[in-house]
Amino acid sequence: MAQVEETPGQEILSMIEKPHEIPEGFEPNILAFACNYCAFAAADLAGVMRLKYSPSVKIIRLPCTGKLDHIYVLRAFEKGVDGVFVAGCLVGQCHFLEGNIAAAKRVAHIRKLLESVGIDPARHEMFNLSAAQGPRWAEICMEFTERIRKLGPSPAHIAIDKKGGNKRSEQK
Repeated sequence: MAQVEETPGQEILSMIEKPHEIPEGFEPNILAFACNYCAFAAADLAGVMRLKYSPSVKIIRLPCTGKLDHIYVLRAFEKGVDGVFVAGCLVGQCHFLEGNIAAAKRVAHIRKLLESVGIDPARHEMFNLSAAQGPRWAEICMEFTERIRKLGPSPAHIAIDKKGGNKRSEQK
């Protein structure tokens, strides 16, 4: 009977998201889950102020970040999104009392899940801001986009490209 050597768990994880070459002209696909009352209003203010921020950020408006479900974020990564951030009310100022606190706990849990499947947890983040912080919204978008650009395409994105199932690559 042949002997099979067991590979330590940490070594397996390190093989999943190996550093890869970042394609020239790579523009990350970023999803932002934004609270209707604060973060979405801040994004709207940034637009009214004509502030420039990355067009790579697509916004999904939630009534409250407390409505954020793990499956929304995990499905986004599964579909090839390169980064996801959640933007909610300032701590202590949630219109639904503690929705942003619940969302922060979910984000922390999702970051652990992502790490366990070999996706860098830096690809998922939570930010808190008020409706009056349009410039801060633009700053968050630019900083997060730059972070994801440095990380390169998501490993899930690369796997989808290899399978030939990513429309984004076909459009270039």
